Amino acid sequence: MAGILLVEDDPSVRTALELALTRQGHSVTSYATGEEALDHIRARRPEIAILDVMLPGIDGIEVCRRVRKLDQLPVILLTARGDDLDVVVGLEAGADDYVVKPVEPRVLDARIRAILRRAESAASDRITFGDLVIDLGALKVTLAGKEIHLTPTELRLLLELVRHPGQVLNRRYLLRAVWDHTHIADSRLVDACVQRIRAKIEPRPAEPVFIHTVRGFGYRFSPP
Repeated sequence: MAGILLVEDDPSVRTALELALTRQGHSVTSYATGEEALDHIRARRPEIAILDVMLPGIDGIEVCRRVRKLDQLPVILLTARGDDLDVVVGLEAGADDYVVKPVEPRVLDARIRAILRRAESAASDRITFGDLVIDLGALKVTLAGKEIHLTPTELRLLLELVRHPGQVLNRRYLLRAVWDHTHIADSRLVDACVQRIRAKIEPRPAEPVFIHTVRGFGYRFSPP
């Protein structure tokens, strides 16, 4: 069972999703506004947040931004349009995944479970690349002794790249390994997540020294 925060302003959609996710064994708390969601997160942190992009007042993307300033809470966005700016902006704001409306509850449940598996996965050793240290047991990343806060999805992607140093991993492989997706149109999940990781671990994100882009293929982890 996962403790889920669901934020959707359409009462019929909210009720349908809440019922469907409850049937899947989750514990769901739902709200209609971003303001209520932020109050709930501050008072009682859920395991995952599902945010509609188009909310009155503080929209889902802004809620995600505010959460990311303080917490690595997993976030899934619900968007009415799968190929527009909302998705890109949401991923850049730190969302872990997105689902296009109308939402198929089984798809949403699969995405939730995949994210929670990533959050729970751990190992028992440390990987060191110069100043970059990844403590797999504690799920912590430090750079020059300073802790770098990564979301579970960002950490999972970084680990996938780190486990294959010097190898080019294409976007389709990374989608399957990190997100459990197979639809190549979702490759922007990979690109946005790589950008966020670079912003956190690269001395100069525009000139990466850890994660390199291989145009037309994917990404390669090649530490200096």
